Amino acid sequence: MRISPVLCGLVAAAALGVAGCATPESAKPATSSSLYDRLGGMQAITAVVDDFVGNLATDERIKAKFANANMPRLKTRLVEQICAGSGGPCTYAGLDMKTAHAGMAITNDEFDALVDDLVKSLDKFKVPAGEQKELLAILGPMRKDVVSR
Repeated sequence: MRISPVLCGLVAAAALGVAGCATPESAKPATSSSLYDRLGGMQAITAVVDDFVGNLATDERIKAKFANANMPRLKTRLVEQICAGSGGPCTYAGLDMKTAHAGMAITNDEFDALVDDLVKSLDKFKVPAGEQKELLAILGPMRKDVVSR
């Protein structure tokens, strides 16, 4: 498997989503390549998402929130969300974040744990800080639709 040199193997989100999100102007790269391309494309995003979902399933702080989740579907939607939100050729086919998380009583601490788990995966695959910051800037605004208590 050949991986983008920028990612050194980002072989990628929570329950994060990027449905309908555009990259904020302040987070856009100085280069002309999309974040999707700089992340390494579909193969790299999928690898990060696989690792990320594994982190979620074992994180004592939030694993109970995922105990009954359809993990294959979750992975598919996360890949779609990150792909679409980073400028890739995907279309997110899932629910909006408010609907998807209704009734889950997600706290700010749980959302933060999920972000920690994503960053852990991004670090594992040596995603540069700039790309991490750009991705988190796309995903972060979803907090208001995910957190309900």
